[in-house]
Amino acid sequence: MGLDMALETWAAFTAASAVLLVIPGPTVLLVVSYALGQGWRTALPMAVGVALGDFTAMTLSMLGVGALLSASASVFLAVKWAGAGYLVYLGIKLWRASGTLDAAPRTERSAPLKMTAHAWLVTALNPKSITFFVAFLPQFLDPHAAFLPQLLVFQATFLTLAFLNALGYALAAARARRAVRSPRVIGAINKAGGSLLIGAGIATVAVRNGNP
Repeated sequence: MGLDMALETWAAFTAASAVLLVIPGPTVLLVVSYALGQGWRTALPMAVGVALGDFTAMTLSMLGVGALLSASASVFLAVKWAGAGYLVYLGIKLWRASGTLDAAPRTERSAPLKMTAHAWLVTALNPKSITFFVAFLPQFLDPHAAFLPQLLVFQATFLTLAFLNALGYALAAARARRAVRSPRVIGAINKAGGSLLIGAGIATVAVRNGNP
């Protein structure tokens, strides 16, 4: 895979990750609930916890994907097809989701370290996170290139985006509570994310990363 293709793959991964991270899920709900109840001071500890949680889930997922890649090219290809189908399924679910963000404000006073630990646990121990990474990451891997450098680049990119996304949600919730809880805003985010997921699933069937 040449440099131009590598940059193209990284750009596609970055764009897809950025939009997917914006989609409200358990982690976003937790970040918003703390920010609604306790304000902007929750932003940094929650963002750190989210990044650590994603690091944990992503590492576990990538180790499993790496084992599949080493074991059999056919098995890896099968995982990519299954992952493509899973992305389409998630996209359809998002399109059908309601435009609500059920995040009750957390008014208890929590120390920054406790908030970080809570965000890490919710993010890392959510089985859907690991399942998602197993489905999502192989779509961007080149089976003919070294695995570890790809792992490091994708992890660094995703974790940076995850940190900034959590930080942004916390600050937005603290400053603009109505907008964050608006059904119209959440509905638009869900539809945008659903469209990207469906498109990613279809694209990975049509395009084979790493093939000549």
